[in-house]
Amino acid sequence: MMLQISNPETLSHVAAKMDKGNAADKMIPKERFQDAISEIQSWDGYEATPLFKLKHLATLLNINSIHYKHEGPRFNLGSFKALGGSYAALQVLVRELSDRLGKQVQPEDIRKGKYAAEVSNITLVSATDGNHGRSLAWGCQQFQAPCRIYIHAEVSENRAKAMSDLGATVIRIQGDYDESVRLARQEAEENGWFVVSDTSWEGYTEPPKDVMAGYGVMTHEICAELSSPPTHVFLQGGVGGLAASVAAYFRQHWQDQSPKVVIVEPELSACLFESAKSGHVKKVDIEKETLMAGLSCGEPSPIAWAILHEEASDFLTLPESAVGPAVRLLARPLGGDPSIEAGESAVAGLAALIMASNHNELRSKLGLNEQSSVLLIGSEGITDPLVYQQLVSEVVNA
Repeated sequence: MMLQISNPETLSHVAAKMDKGNAADKMIPKERFQDAISEIQSWDGYEATPLFKLKHLATLLNINSIHYKHEGPRFNLGSFKALGGSYAALQVLVRELSDRLGKQVQPEDIRKGKYAAEVSNITLVSATDGNHGRSLAWGCQQFQAPCRIYIHAEVSENRAKAMSDLGATVIRIQGDYDESVRLARQEAEENGWFVVSDTSWEGYTEPPKDVMAGYGVMTHEICAELSSPPTHVFLQGGVGGLAASVAAYFRQHWQDQSPKVVIVEPELSACLFESAKSGHVKKVDIEKETLMAGLSCGEPSPIAWAILHEEASDFLTLPESAVGPAVRLLARPLGGDPSIEAGESAVAGLAALIMASNHNELRSKLGLNEQSSVLLIGSEGITDPLVYQQLVSEVVNA
C-alpha cells in the first residue's frame, strides 16, 4: 500500500555544506543542559512526555521504525515551548536579582516567592507566534513577574487569549513575526524591560541559550528511552532554536553515532533552507502566513544557525497542502498506531518523511531505507482548538 499525503514532487531539498566544528559544545555546553534539566525536573507538574512508536506507518513507508515525541501534554501548556521560555525567564530573574542584591540568588527561592516584591518590578517581554509567549506568560505567572507579549497580525485570537488568561499583557501589531520582535526589543530598551526571546541577535545571546538549554529536557527524555540512536531525526525549522538544541544534545550524547539531521520548514517561510543554500544566515520576506503558525519566521537565530551549519545535512521545504492530511493521519491513524492530537506545526517532520519516502530520488539522497530508524518531534498538541478542528474535519484530499 502506498501512503501519500501530498505530491512528493512539491518537496524541495538542498543538501547542506556542513562545516566541522564544536558549536554544539560551545553554544550549549553539557553543564548548561544539565542545569536546565535538573531545574525543570524539580518543578511542580513535571512529567516526561510520551514517545510513541508508529509501527504500522513505518511498515507502509518501508523503514525500520518511527518514534514520535508528543509534546502536547507538557505542563498542560500544549507544546515543548513550556521548557524554554519559562526556564529562560527564571534565569533572567536570577541574573538580574543577583546583580541588584549583590549576592547569588537561587532559582528555588524565586519559585517559592522569597523575592516576590523585587520580582514584581522586573518586566519580561517577548514576541511570539503563540507557544513561546504562552510559556513565558506561564513562567511569569509562576514567578510573579509582569509580562508583556507582542504578537503579529496573523496570530489567532485563541492563542492571544491563552496568553492573556495567564496574566500577560498582549500587544498585537499589524506586521509579521519579525516586526513584532523588533517592536518588543525597542520598547524593552525604552522602558528598562527584559526581553526573553528564543532568537538571538548581536549582543543578545544568553536568554536564547537558556531557551535552548531548557529544550534539552525533551531530548534527555528521548535518549533515556531509546536503547540505540536513531539514524535520522526530522526537525521543524522556525528560527532554529528547537532544531539546534536537539542536534547539539544528540551530538554530545551520541557523538559519532548522532543521527542525520534533516530540517523541515514551510515553503512560505524557509529562512533556514535559504541559509543552507547560501552558506550563511539569510533573511527571507514572508509574503503569506503559513498554516504552521509556530514556524512562520523569516530570520534564523544566529546562535542556532551556528549549530545547524555544522550538524544539519539536509533541508526541506513543505507545501501547505501536506499539513491537513498529516494532522488527520495522526488523529485517525492506520493500523494499530496510536491516535495523537497534533497541532499544525507538530506535523512538519512527519509530512516531510512521508513525502520523501515516496520520492525515490529524494529517499536515496536522505539515506532512507528499510534499516532506517526515524525520530520525529511532535512539538505541539492542540494549541488552537478552532484551527485543529478545521484541519481534522476537512475531507481527505480536499
